[in-house]
Amino acid sequence: MGVKLSIMALVIAIGMFAGCATNNETVEDIVFMAGYKPQANLPFVGVYVADKNGYFEQQGLNVDIKHASSGEHVKLLLSGDVQFSTADAGSVLKQISSSGAPLTSVALIGQRGQQGYIALEDSNINSLKDWEGKTFGYKISIPSDYIAMIESESVIRKNIKEVSVGFDPRILIEGKVDILAVFKSNEPDTIRSMGHGVTLWDPYDYGVPTLGLTYITTHDYADENPELVKRFLKATLKGIEFAIQNPALAIDIVLEYAPDSTSEHQEFMLETEIKDATSELTDKNGLGFMADSQWESLYDHLMEYDALQADFDYTNAYRSEFVNEIYQSGDLVWP
Repeated sequence: MGVKLSIMALVIAIGMFAGCATNNETVEDIVFMAGYKPQANLPFVGVYVADKNGYFEQQGLNVDIKHASSGEHVKLLLSGDVQFSTADAGSVLKQISSSGAPLTSVALIGQRGQQGYIALEDSNINSLKDWEGKTFGYKISIPSDYIAMIESESVIRKNIKEVSVGFDPRILIEGKVDILAVFKSNEPDTIRSMGHGVTLWDPYDYGVPTLGLTYITTHDYADENPELVKRFLKATLKGIEFAIQNPALAIDIVLEYAPDSTSEHQEFMLETEIKDATSELTDKNGLGFMADSQWESLYDHLMEYDALQADFDYTNAYRSEFVNEIYQSGDLVWP
């Protein structure tokens, strides 16, 4: 009995010592600002889940989660007030091209682009050729992937009326446009919730290079804090893995941040973004993986269609070493 008690005491002592060692480790405070309001964009979900499930804590991180209201996230990232944010891969390239901003993507969550194009199901617009003679509504500027997509099907662009319409999708239902540029994980569901089926075209399906949302930081921060970058990515990518395996639970967590939204809409968004986050590359290498060829193809596409203000070394737009170092044979190394 005495020996058993001594062994038990030793085990408890070791456990207490290990716990103290963990508690004495430095917890790093960082700020993450999502690029938009709270919703089920997959990079946002990864952060929400990582915080809720204690993944950040296990990585020694205390993360202050914020959301951009008017596109201020990049400015705050560059000023050092925010350490991590999100941005579309194309937007990262455009920002660097126009201003030389020292941004860098450290994980590519959207293996395909966010943008698509829709028409009402009962409009008899069933193919890209049917777009001729119709009115196309785009948000602010004419997307390069729209031009490349219609060219791939020999659609005569001058036969399409192109108008800037902003962000209200009801313009499609009202008949003011026939085709509408949309975020695939958002407006198609909004239109359906109003009682209208839609037909969707995705430029990716027509061979157009597209990429979606990424986690971003600055080159200086990544250079000075490589271990923190890896710890942040470990936690958030584990959060995304959880969301893929447990979408209903993930939506419950999302709704804690977006209580005024509906679970149905957030479910549609999450389902759509999960589909776009997986590819042969991620199946082999892990979520968030990015290949040089993906960025090169997108850069070349944007240059071809004059979507970049100036040419530059596109490899400055991303750093793949962090994701590469936290996976082994496609499995996330944890903790």
